[in-house]
Order: sequence, then C-alpha cells, then structure tokens
Amino acid sequence: MDSPTRLLFPPDLGRVAAKICGFTRGDEAAAAVEAGADALGINFWPGSKRYVPLAEATPWLRELGGAVPRVAVTVNADDDELKHLLDSGVIDWIQLHGDEPPNRVRSLAQQGWPVFKALGIRDRASLDAAATYDSPTLLLDAYAPGDYGGTGATMDWALGAEAVTRWPERQIVLAGGLLPENVASAIRQVRPAAVDVASGVESTPGHKDPEKMRRFLEAVRIDGTMK
Repeated sequence: MDSPTRLLFPPDLGRVAAKICGFTRGDEAAAAVEAGADALGINFWPGSKRYVPLAEATPWLRELGGAVPRVAVTVNADDDELKHLLDSGVIDWIQLHGDEPPNRVRSLAQQGWPVFKALGIRDRASLDAAATYDSPTLLLDAYAPGDYGGTGATMDWALGAEAVTRWPERQIVLAGGLLPENVASAIRQVRPAAVDVASGVESTPGHKDPEKMRRFLEAVRIDGTMK
C-alpha cells in the first residue's frame, strides 16, 4: 500500500498538470489519456452523479494501469472501504473529498497510504483550516454545502493564489468551475501545480465530451508551461 511519493504529480514536471475527474466509461477515460490528461478521477461515492461501482470500473481501469495515476474519489469512507479500493490493484491514489478531520488524514498518511485531501474553500478562515492537514498534495474546490465536488461552482481564485504563496512546498490542485474557456485565466492568476475538472468537460454528468477535454487540455498546456 506504500506510495512511491507523497505527491500526486512529479515535482519536476515543469508545467501545470491536469486531472480530469468523474469518469464512468472506459472509452472516455482512454480518450482523456490520449489527449494528455495527467491523472484520472473515478468517483466511488454512491451519492455522486458520477458514481460508478468498483466492479464495473475495474476492467477498464486495469487496462489503463501505468498510463497515469488512477484516483479514487471517496467521501467519508472507512478503512475497510479504502483498503478494498487499494487492494483491487486498479487504484493508485485516494482523494479524501468528505469531512475527514486532520487526524484522520494524518493517520492514513503516516501508515503510508497514498491519500490526499480535498477541501471546499469559501473564505480565508477555511483556507487557514487547510494548514492543519498533513496532505502534501492538496485539492482546493469551491465550497458547496451538502455537496462534495463536481458542482460547477467556481472557487475564489485569489484564495487559491494565496494558498500557493503560503505553501510553496505543497502541490496545490485548483478545482471548481473550471472550463476550457477560463482555465488559462485561472492558471495565470493562481499558478497551481495542477488543475482539476469534471463538469466543465462534460456533455451530461458522468459523460465526457472529447472536444471539451481536448480544448481544456490544450489551454492548460499553453498557459501551464508558464507556471
């Protein structure tokens, strides 16, 4: 269960990375890899519009092994659930996108589990709270009470930029409301290590639009080299 690194993306990548999240189909996930995605997110929380059972996703996730990190998005999952995902052999990282407290994240990290925390950020106080998490890779999403990501709401990019300045040793992943049309502006303002998108490249929830993915990744590559 040990992770080769505590960072989701290689620290010497030299550009902004891109994670596309919420895949429910293998052909769309393969298309994202071919278009240049650096990581794939698969939502295993049953309350998500993009939920897919592990047994259903296993065949195509296995085919994508070694291509890019395969990230399981979880919400308040217990140890048994997390172990089941990792033992499947088709998951490389776990994104803790629920209400997991700092001591929970710290315990998992200290055990060598490949986890990172995602937090909804609405103001500077919630950004301050992020400092208490032992998560070298930290995903910052828009704050949406009752929802756990994938809402399409946009985070305050000024707070994202502040996080990058405050924690230069961390990989800050910017999420929330990103689109092919605005991701370049987000990168220029925030200078994150990576960006994360779900609804912004979809035709319907859980179904990715190949052209939107292509345009999103193209925009990230153009401005991401100037990180």
